[in-house]
Amino acid sequence: MRPTIFLHFLVGILVSLSAICTINAEDPYLYYTWTVSYGLVSPLGIPQKGILINGQFPGPTIEAVTNDNIIVNVINKLDEPFLITWNGIKQRKTTWQDGVLGTNCPIPPNTNWTYRFQAKDQIGTFNYFPSTKLHRTVGGFGGFNIAQRSVIAVPYPIPAGEFTLLVSDWYKTSHKVLQQTLDSGKTLPLPDGLLINGLHKSAIFTGEKGKTYKFRVSNVGIATSINFRIQGHTMTLVEVEGAHTLQEVYESLDVHPGQSVAVLVTLHGSLKDYFIIASSRFTKPILATTGYLRYAGSNTPASGPLPIGPTYHIHWSMKQARTIRLNLTANAARPNPQGSFHYGTIPIVRRLVLANTAAKIGGKLRYAVNKISYVDPETPLKLADWLNIPGVFNLDTIKDTPTPGPAVFGASVVGTTLHDFVEIVFQNTEPMLQSWHLDGYSFYVVGYGSGNWTPDMRRRYNLVDAVSRHTVQVYPTGWSAVLVSLDNKGMWNLRSAIWSRRYLGQQLYVRVWNNEHSLFTETDMPLNALLCGKAKH
Repeated sequence: MRPTIFLHFLVGILVSLSAICTINAEDPYLYYTWTVSYGLVSPLGIPQKGILINGQFPGPTIEAVTNDNIIVNVINKLDEPFLITWNGIKQRKTTWQDGVLGTNCPIPPNTNWTYRFQAKDQIGTFNYFPSTKLHRTVGGFGGFNIAQRSVIAVPYPIPAGEFTLLVSDWYKTSHKVLQQTLDSGKTLPLPDGLLINGLHKSAIFTGEKGKTYKFRVSNVGIATSINFRIQGHTMTLVEVEGAHTLQEVYESLDVHPGQSVAVLVTLHGSLKDYFIIASSRFTKPILATTGYLRYAGSNTPASGPLPIGPTYHIHWSMKQARTIRLNLTANAARPNPQGSFHYGTIPIVRRLVLANTAAKIGGKLRYAVNKISYVDPETPLKLADWLNIPGVFNLDTIKDTPTPGPAVFGASVVGTTLHDFVEIVFQNTEPMLQSWHLDGYSFYVVGYGSGNWTPDMRRRYNLVDAVSRHTVQVYPTGWSAVLVSLDNKGMWNLRSAIWSRRYLGQQLYVRVWNNEHSLFTETDMPLNALLCGKAKH
């Protein structure tokens, strides 16, 4: 064979192999079709209208692996527009898929819309729920777990199995009546009870004696902090919202609204059933529910006494929160150690102090952040930004720090630049716990404290091994501080995880932007994007 012919032949083989490798190297796809409808549920013994996904309450659990592509076709059979948001999924470069009214037009009744996103560089315990109105108070939520790739080690022995536990507060009242209560300017009453996986006192999790299991626990409630514990067993914390933690051992754990944890539990007891308990924190009266840890082969039902959990005890909770720290030597979704990102050495380019307040506007109760009570424009912020539609929002509505004066309505958007490193202080001016969530990101929780935050508080920050998570609690009349690297371009919802407060205005958006149009930093607007408001024209 002549050299030139051989060279062309060899190049052809290499090109063919390259094409084959490219096809085989593509990350897997998971396809779902979800029909969202009303159906009767009776979690507290009284039949009421709930929101089901494919006839299920709670909805189906998504079991993914790092970098899987997720395709979810949502068919809305409700009588109202509807969206699902993916709590803790970072939506790398795909802010269009976040499923909140600042990024998406809602799915009209009797139509469908398909979400397309990737579980890019994530592992951990997450969940999803409706982001529209008060829909999530009656269902539509489910688990979303992301396992590590087989080539990535985890910093603990592989457990014999996993259990997903969705703990929620629950009202016997319909979501529309609850919405009317808020619209009238009143607060919601205390929930009627707590549930585990949609059940009040009957959820059962079965394992074999002597083996270790992972319990993935998410608080998907709208208002209530919970304390979680298992009779006769300790729990080793291994992961919080996608970050591997130091493996501290706990008899009980606080999990606040919007938060998730994963713990290892070894079944070392006698062959019988044991109570699993979730009880409310900071409420009067105390709400509680139970499930069961059943040893395979057990014929002995669980019996008392139930392990006692903390009730109000704010200092106890804050002290425990400070023990939850990042495992610096472990990896997460990537092989590099979590501690290789030295967040404590990065210069801060922007500081936000965000104070929540209760206010009266037009004689009705609203909640505000730095005097602005958020109202969703008819046109999603992201569509207005992308299509250059004027008059929807501006970057001067909300200030970086609290200022005196009455609260007003507005569409609050904080403007930042891609790759800014930002400090956010959440200042709680009220005598009840707050819980704050940021879409698109995890942040380092560097400090908690009582009273008013001052710059001197920075001396108390944990700048070495603070846990990275997407939702942080702020204790009554106290503060919490986080540091975040804004490396994910888009329009991101920063909101109260206490849903009545979010509904009445305790939220804003963070615009992470640069003037470069590149698919390496953000995808284009999807071809199937729904258009509404001014974007329709």
